[in-house]
Amino acid sequence: MSAPGSDDPEKVPAAVAQEARQLREQIVYHDRLYFEQDSPEIPDADYDRLFARLVTLEEQYPGLITPDSPTRRVSGAPISEFRQVRHTIPMLSLDKVFNAEDLTQFDARIKKRLGSDAELEYSCEPKVDGVAVSLLYRDGELIQAATRGDGETGEDITHNVRTIRSIPLLIRTDNLPSMFEVRGEIFLSRSGFLRVNEAADRRGEKRFVNPRNAAAGTLRQLDSRIAAGRPLQMYCYSIGVVENFRFPDTLSEVLRLLADWGLPVSPECRVVTGIAECHDYCRQLLEKRPALDYEIDGAVIKVNQLGLQESLGANARTPRWAMAYKFPAEEMSTRVLDVEFQVGRTGAITPVARLDPVFVGGVTVSNATLHNMDEIERLGLRIGDRVIVRRAGDVIPQVVKVIPSDEANNEYGEVRTIVMPTQCPVCGSVVEKDGDVVYRCSAGIICPAQRKEAIRHFASRAALDIEGLGDKLIEQLVDRGELKTVADIFSLSVEQLADLDRMATKSATNVVAAIEHSKHTTLARFLYSLGIREVGEATAQGLANFFGTLDRVIEADLEQLQEVPDVGKVVAGHIRVFFDNEDNLALIGQLRDGGVYWEDVDVATDSRPLDGQTFVLTGTLESLSRSEAKARLEGLGAKVAGSVSRNTDCVVAGPGAGSKLARAEELQIKIMDEEEFLGFLDDLS
Repeated sequence: MSAPGSDDPEKVPAAVAQEARQLREQIVYHDRLYFEQDSPEIPDADYDRLFARLVTLEEQYPGLITPDSPTRRVSGAPISEFRQVRHTIPMLSLDKVFNAEDLTQFDARIKKRLGSDAELEYSCEPKVDGVAVSLLYRDGELIQAATRGDGETGEDITHNVRTIRSIPLLIRTDNLPSMFEVRGEIFLSRSGFLRVNEAADRRGEKRFVNPRNAAAGTLRQLDSRIAAGRPLQMYCYSIGVVENFRFPDTLSEVLRLLADWGLPVSPECRVVTGIAECHDYCRQLLEKRPALDYEIDGAVIKVNQLGLQESLGANARTPRWAMAYKFPAEEMSTRVLDVEFQVGRTGAITPVARLDPVFVGGVTVSNATLHNMDEIERLGLRIGDRVIVRRAGDVIPQVVKVIPSDEANNEYGEVRTIVMPTQCPVCGSVVEKDGDVVYRCSAGIICPAQRKEAIRHFASRAALDIEGLGDKLIEQLVDRGELKTVADIFSLSVEQLADLDRMATKSATNVVAAIEHSKHTTLARFLYSLGIREVGEATAQGLANFFGTLDRVIEADLEQLQEVPDVGKVVAGHIRVFFDNEDNLALIGQLRDGGVYWEDVDVATDSRPLDGQTFVLTGTLESLSRSEAKARLEGLGAKVAGSVSRNTDCVVAGPGAGSKLARAEELQIKIMDEEEFLGFLDDLS
């Protein structure tokens, strides 16, 4: 209940006003870390507490509310319809090319029109697969947001754009235009898209097909509360109408200025000279595409000098000074030839679609995951259906939609229903249902498929990292009965391995040496290698950091396990079940007897030399893998982040380092090459 007169700003206690101001500053600060730098400092629960406290204060003292308050991002009542917005300067489309030769011709046309053979400076950026929008600011305040529409007229989506936390509602800086328009792409990240679909599943609602459709559908909501619940983001790429201000002479400088004002700009933007460097940029971006957390369908190449852009002008619908270089499509249609069922490390049985091979996302795809039987039912999928297959990022291709067809005139003939087998397709044991959607082979480790997967996992790079012990060797060793558990790995001899297909004494000797080398590991790697359900690399590292020794992890009860960051009741239960199993404890004993060891840390008393420091790894490290370097740093107490921010203490840069190195130089952060880094680690060991 509001205090009497609390809607009068002068009646708000000074201490309360100061707290509200600090809360707003903290929330905006953490929004920028989260959305622009991908480097959050606090967990979501702490952020939510800050936000809830600000809401409480503003409800108690309405005089505290400011136009740019984070709490003002969601309006109360839904709008009744979308208002039309006429773009003062048209939002043009881009011409597209699909190969290097056509991109070279684009450069040649520009030079011919300018009457000069001098190499041009280009601003290059990812072509984000989202929705083109325009933001209008007056006196620093966001007053309007609109879709591109047909280029001349769009729709007013201000109520939804105000919910996007990476977009400032009020820009507070000196020397700002009285009015200016910024243009960019609103999108949903891959991780955000997964969260949105998971939420839809929980509510029993229809899933979105892809992130772009999800972003477009969100911006078309009349109720901004729906948009507020979806983690939309934006990257700005140009300006439109401007009043009483002179922007810099190059697009790259304009984007840098927008970033200084707090507007989000893609960290992958680059300035290059000449079309050959444009080709290099496109090639490198295509290679990086799977690692990006947002979807791109190409690169955009623009003449960097704004004066030259003006001279070159535009055609009826496209500018002459810009070109979109399109990457291979990530969605294609094909036919489902069959569905097979694979048995995983924990016995989970997963349906996999066998496809009529199709070229998608730069590779030929012949298999696609179907997740579980619920997914098959949701899709309405049958063998013989024509489907849309999606390959985005480094994930297994997925069937995202069935293309409706007239069953009576199906060009592929008869379609068949997909049925979960009642017996394990590998060992013939009974298949049991575990929960609502998961089916498992009941045989456990005696099932060869489960045994093989457990050994593959144990030897994988993120676990014990046994180089040379690959799938084909594991298949033969399990089939011959020479690997019954992972502990048997450490008794393998050169003679045993040399007797396998496509092996010789030299290669067998190398594998045995790799097995010996793998014995010295870290607690985090060892915990991950055990294959405990839902304990991935991050959780294993969290357990190692929190407890310091394996014995303390084994002895921890459910409550203690849940004190570890990101370990909830379910994961804690899986950990407890694993260590309550006497066979698992016996296996751990066999591994230790076989020579596997690591250095324990008494976290109750020991401080580590890199506690509280943040490192970023970029480029290629030649003497050790990225995962090894990360493990070494985390073992010394450091946090290894995925992006560079002002909170980064050191960047380790190998050959091929790009935007992260440039960002570190810009922020004057300490940089080590690989040789310095290795010496640094040796000094701390």
